[in-house]
Amino acid sequence: MHVKKGDTVKVIAGKDKGKTGTIVRALPKFGKVVVEGVAIAKRHVKGRAGQVGHIAERPQPIDASNVARIEK
Repeated sequence: MHVKKGDTVKVIAGKDKGKTGTIVRALPKFGKVVVEGVAIAKRHVKGRAGQVGHIAERPQPIDASNVARIEK
């Protein structure tokens, strides 16, 4: 893979094209990366035992070929 955890990247394809962020996690076995602030998915979490339900947001993996490393 041409990127690794901690690299600053720019998304060059997909619905988040043009956004920049830092790689939080790299998944080389699948050829994917998780970029902070990109490809956010919302999940409804049910309240349990005195806790209040809420909508949790978390970044989803995107293909490593859809990102380009930004030089520092």
